[in-house]
Amino acid sequence: MDDQLALRIQLFRESGQVRPQVAEFVAHELDALAAEGFTITEDTSSMLTSHLMMALNRLLDGTPIEGFTTDEQVAAELTDHPEALDRARALAGRAQRALGAPLPDSEINFLGLHLAVLARATPKQRTQP
Repeated sequence: MDDQLALRIQLFRESGQVRPQVAEFVAHELDALAAEGFTITEDTSSMLTSHLMMALNRLLDGTPIEGFTTDEQVAAELTDHPEALDRARALAGRAQRALGAPLPDSEINFLGLHLAVLARATPKQRTQP
């Protein structure tokens, strides 16, 4: 993780926009992606980072996450990226176990989309989970 992305997480945490455990969870997940060979920088991962932190924090606050009008388009896009959707589901399972925050399908699909974009931004020399 580059310094700019680490600063993003720090600012979310220090400003009180997300709970410390959410920031720690997301940082850990980004580190795990980096260990697999994904390029984790502000340029490649800022949207994933912000979206995941805010979604998890909203769930912990008890704020329901509604479905999106674009759910069908996102799901259709993911048919070409099953590995990204598998990663998103696995990440959602870890979030539920670690934080008690069950991500709904629409959020998992958006997370899969972020992960598909990340995979495109990363050289093909990754290790498999």
